[in-house]
This record gives sequence, structure tokens and C-alpha cells, in this order.
Amino acid sequence: MRARERRANPFIYGFVRVTFQAFFVTYFRMKRIGAEHVPRKGSVIIASNHRSFLDPFVIACMARRPMYYVAKKEIFGYSRVLSWLLASLGAFPVDRGAGDAEFIKTATAILERGDIVLIFPEGTRTRPGPLGRPRRGVGRLALETGVPVVPVAVIGTEAIRRGWRIRPHRVKIRAGRGLVFDHVADPSPELAGEVTDRIWPRVMLQWEWLGGAPPARRAAVIGSGPSASALAACLARGGLDVKLAWAVPEHARTPASGRGNAGARTPASGRGNAGVPAETASPAGVEVVAESDLRLEDQDIVCLAVPARELPAVMDVHGARIGPRCGLLVLADGAGEASGTLPSAFAAERSTARAVAVLGPPMASVNAAAEPGDRVVVASRDRAFARELGVALGSGGLDVRLSGDIAGVELGARVSAGGRPSVKAAPARIR
Repeated sequence: MRARERRANPFIYGFVRVTFQAFFVTYFRMKRIGAEHVPRKGSVIIASNHRSFLDPFVIACMARRPMYYVAKKEIFGYSRVLSWLLASLGAFPVDRGAGDAEFIKTATAILERGDIVLIFPEGTRTRPGPLGRPRRGVGRLALETGVPVVPVAVIGTEAIRRGWRIRPHRVKIRAGRGLVFDHVADPSPELAGEVTDRIWPRVMLQWEWLGGAPPARRAAVIGSGPSASALAACLARGGLDVKLAWAVPEHARTPASGRGNAGARTPASGRGNAGVPAETASPAGVEVVAESDLRLEDQDIVCLAVPARELPAVMDVHGARIGPRCGLLVLADGAGEASGTLPSAFAAERSTARAVAVLGPPMASVNAAAEPGDRVVVASRDRAFARELGVALGSGGLDVRLSGDIAGVELGARVSAGGRPSVKAAPARIR
């Protein structure tokens, strides 16, 4: 492996860097912020988000010396010429399915001779929407080598390519102050994870400063059964601040206000404090509130975990407060339809949510979501929102699949529940 034994070819690297930098500055109007935080000499680890295949070349413009970076090993197998060129530019292969051992060995050798290693902790390109979840390899490398870690964010590179066409788009990079950790010869996975969890928020800070989408931090679940509790618990395990409001059935709502007596316990409803069913315990890490106390304006994600037949009453009460800040998630349920339309379409028409998604399988199956590892499907026309939900639910322990076919998920839920689809909808595409 060339990068482990020899430095990048200075002539090829210098020519490519000068050429690319001129192109990036003129065509992409590249803006670099915080380049002074990248040391001019000495070992350093650059930890950055990853949105495009051009990211290593763009970030390399933050330093006047070579940056060595990881590339998936499959690229090196395309041709000998490409393999030689990549190695001459400082790339070294990694087998993403075989663990960190070879990557750590090569990166350590590069750092020991005083060079820069560029790492993408997400492990792969993540686009669109907020940043992905980091892997602990960067934390392990920082501990084993003891060299500074400089957090970097790049934004705009995800929008420069459409097919094979490279189009002009503003690209910005920002570097923050370096972090230094004590040297640990053989760090445990838990310690490496803790260090990664200290590095990644600094990358996110640069990202959000550049205008990148922040991750979802707050969610509200409005529901009426075990699925609502399971979904709230899953989101809480994923690190979100979750509020759960038990929806009062339509027949229990007062005609004057459109609201039920969420705080009272009556024989008819069997509901206790804050409208929680008396036989249901509050999920761990979830705050249970009355519907009347739920501030949807403050939430990043609003989840409707109610049967479709109850959706009109819920939207009458809450629809106007689900605004452009919120992403709306509707559980696919075959137990009835909302006024002859798909539940997601019905909810979207009665709110101004920035994006709408559905969660399948049907509600009866989603009850099992309380158990990590269960498979669910998130469908949305908005790729960023679908991936945002996928990250949150995946971090909560679920096996998440993403789709653009909202109608397929909802109609499939209808059939699974023993009914027949009586509405028509065009297939949805993720944009």
C-alpha cells in the first residue's frame, strides 16, 4: 500500500491541487473559513462530513500540503491507471465491511511521519438532509495516536452533480479549533465511541454555522394505543426529546372546543392522568402530556399514531399548529380511511408541514416496534425527511427501509388489515 510506505507524488499532487483549486474558486465560488486551524506542519486528523465524491479534493484546498484520505477498495479495482493516480494523490483503500484494523494501521503510519489524514466518520456519502451518525473509527485513531483532530464541514458539494453533468453551485468549507485527547494504546470500543461523540458535535457545529440542516431534536407523538407508546419509546432511544399525548377519541371530544377532557378519568374512557390509559405505563425517556399542553410549534417531528378513522378529529384540533418547521409522520393503518383519501394526503392538506412521511407496516404490526431490530418502512417524497426519520428510528434500534412510494405503503396497510383499497393515488417518488 503506497500511502503506508511512501508519500503522495509531489508533482502530480501539486498539479492536481492547483488546477482543482482554481476551478473550485471560479466555478463553485468556493469559500474557505478557518484554514488557520489546520496546522502547517505536524500530524493532524481532519474529521469531516461527506456529501460528494469531490469532498476530498475540496477539503484538500484547506492546506498547502497533501491530505491522505480513505477510498473504498472497489474504486482501486476499476483500472491500474486509476489505482495509480489515486495512490499518487494520497488515497488508500479500505474494506468497509472488514472493520477498522487495516485503516487504523495505514492511518497511523501516515500520522507517525507527520502528515495529514482526512477521515469521513459517517463512513459513506450522506445526502440530503442533516448529517449522518458517525462511526467510532475516528475516536479510536485519535486515542491511539494522540494527534489533534480538526473538525471540518463542507456544504454545497452534494448539489454540484446531476448525472454526469457538473454544474456551478456555491461550495463552502469551515474548520474549527482542533481537539486533543490523551494517548491510549489500546482503547476499548466504548472509549472510542465516547471520543467520537465529542468530535462529531464539533463537526455538526461547523455544518450548522454554514447553514446545514440541523438534526431533529424534538418530537411529539399523538396516539391512542400501543403503537404510539412504542414509537415514542423508539424515538427516545434514538436521542430525541419526545413528548407523548394520548389522543382522545372523537366521541369524547367536546363540541364547543373540539377538545376532549384529557385530564379527567372517566369510566367511559378509562383514561388517567394526562389522558394516559390507566393500564399503560409511560415509556422510558418520554414525557407524557395532555393534548391541550402539547406545543407542536416547538417540535421538529410530529407523529400521528392514530387509526385513520380518528384522523379527521385529530387534525381538526392540531392541524393548524403543524407548521413549516415540522415534519409530519403518519402511521399507515388499514383500520379505516380519512374521508376517502389516503391518511397522509388528508393530513398534508390540513397542515403546512415541511414534509410528510408514512410509517409501515400497519399499526397492528408496528406494535412490535418496542423491540429493537424490527423492520419498518419509511416512505416520503422528500428524501431528506425520509433519511432524517430513518436515522432517528434506526438509532432507536429498528431496521429501517426507505421508500418514495407513500401510496404503496398505505394501500398495502389497508390490504394487510383485511380491507380493500378504495382510493387511488399516483406512485410517489423521492425527490
